[in-house]
Amino acid sequence: MVNRKKDLIYLFSFLGFLILLNILSSFLFTRLDFTSEKRYTLSPITKDILGKLEDNIQITVYLEGDFPASFKRLRNATRDILADFKAYSNGNLSFNFVNPSSGDLKTREVTFQQLAGKGIEATNLSVKTEEGMSQKTIFPAALITYKGKQIAVNLLQTRTGASPEEILNNSVQNLEYAFLSAVKKVSTGGKPRIGFTEGHGELSDLQLNDAMKSLEDGYEVGRVNLSVIPLEGIEKLSVLIIPKPNTAFTEAEKFKIDYFVIRGGRILWAIDQVNAELDSLRGAGGQLAFPKKLNLDDILFKYGVRINYNLVADMNCAQIPVSVGNVGGQSQVQLLPWLFYPIFVATSSHPIVKNLDGLRSEFAGTIDTIPVKGISKKVLFSTSPFNRTLETPTMLSLQMVEQEPDPKSFKNIPKPVAVLLEGKFTSSFKNRPVPTGINAEVKVIENAKFSKMIVFADGDILKNQVNNADGSPFPLGYDRYSQQQYGNKSFLLNAADYLTDDSGIIQLRNKEIKIRLLDRARIRTEKTFWQFINIALPLILLTLFGFSRHFYRLRKYARQDQF
Repeated sequence: MVNRKKDLIYLFSFLGFLILLNILSSFLFTRLDFTSEKRYTLSPITKDILGKLEDNIQITVYLEGDFPASFKRLRNATRDILADFKAYSNGNLSFNFVNPSSGDLKTREVTFQQLAGKGIEATNLSVKTEEGMSQKTIFPAALITYKGKQIAVNLLQTRTGASPEEILNNSVQNLEYAFLSAVKKVSTGGKPRIGFTEGHGELSDLQLNDAMKSLEDGYEVGRVNLSVIPLEGIEKLSVLIIPKPNTAFTEAEKFKIDYFVIRGGRILWAIDQVNAELDSLRGAGGQLAFPKKLNLDDILFKYGVRINYNLVADMNCAQIPVSVGNVGGQSQVQLLPWLFYPIFVATSSHPIVKNLDGLRSEFAGTIDTIPVKGISKKVLFSTSPFNRTLETPTMLSLQMVEQEPDPKSFKNIPKPVAVLLEGKFTSSFKNRPVPTGINAEVKVIENAKFSKMIVFADGDILKNQVNNADGSPFPLGYDRYSQQQYGNKSFLLNAADYLTDDSGIIQLRNKEIKIRLLDRARIRTEKTFWQFINIALPLILLTLFGFSRHFYRLRKYARQDQF
């Protein structure tokens, strides 16, 4: 009776402990992550932003349906990260998964058009079936909705030359940054302002269509004419982008740029120092590539860089269509490598360019860095080891495409083409009078504010191609000739995030999840051994245990019967 009473006390005490533990768990939240890279642990900045959400945010993920196992892993990883987001959002975040390929053919077509209109791009997969190979359209993307505003999130991080396992792993480790960056953009009240300069023959609105459209999700974007904007107007900008000017800047315009930088403004320079265009080569057959006179050398030198007056010829390059003859009166066009359209692949681990696909450029130059006190420099992009530089002026001709380049003559050290500068810049107009054209009273700043700038020795990295048939713009980074998508758009978005945000969100792109793949060579050579260990050995051990226990019981109870 005493033992029964004691057992009941233990039982009710244990049940009471479980009830108390469940009550406490509804108010307290914690998780234990035993992985070496802390893959299931959100960063402090993520928790902080999610905890400050003021209204409900809805995330719709379109990565659902019947697709290969690799995309199922990406789907599961997305579901896990969003579950973590929800746990730290104080009930202000919800998500659901949708299969856009459900329904009949007409319904799917309407759905696909709607998703394309929202900036969600499709990916075509070749899936192996019992009948052979079939094409499947999937949407590895999500749509975030907050107070009527929407922003698309691309979940698939492609990279030329990377294996499917690496692409998948890069996509998984980029999920936290991709979602948090979009959440911050859509939930922030005031959008940072980004201005593209005009008035110096810069890229047109059509050529910048996709660049500006892509930035509009998280920023206020427009054109800025430095000759007319007042100083108080330029102070309202967060980032100034200078996209391939062709005519010289006046001293007053340079003063406004310097005024902007010294007060903490950020700049993305996309500069061509050499006048060279493929259209001119096609029309005349040849062109003299000569230096431009932009009047920017002194201000850039003061900030710590020099854009050289040369052209890069790189064996890692894009292709252009070239007429190679006539057959039956029909012109035969073939895609051939064009050395002056380099593809720049990032080797840096900086979060702006980490795991980024190659950038397509046109007639790019090189950059030299100059020691400047208090300014740190980081090379973001360089040429490949197989490059040459042509000093200007020099003659260019389309006949060059017919010449087979000799790798020995192109073997060279990689040369910087894009550099990130950070620090407190010294004014280029220090101890100089205010130039003519600045009528406003200028307040002298003794200590410059911290600023950042990216200098790219190519103006065409921000230019989208245009469809000759209807004049519509292609996506930024899309090559209409090879039908390949390069990383120009991702670079622009990452650069804008880095330049406008000092909270460190983009550092989340440094998160690494190690790939732990099976050794296929060992699998082939040791297949029988591991099959025996995993299948036969457990059965043998179980059988031995059964026989041993049987004989043990026979001997034990046989002795008892003798007594």
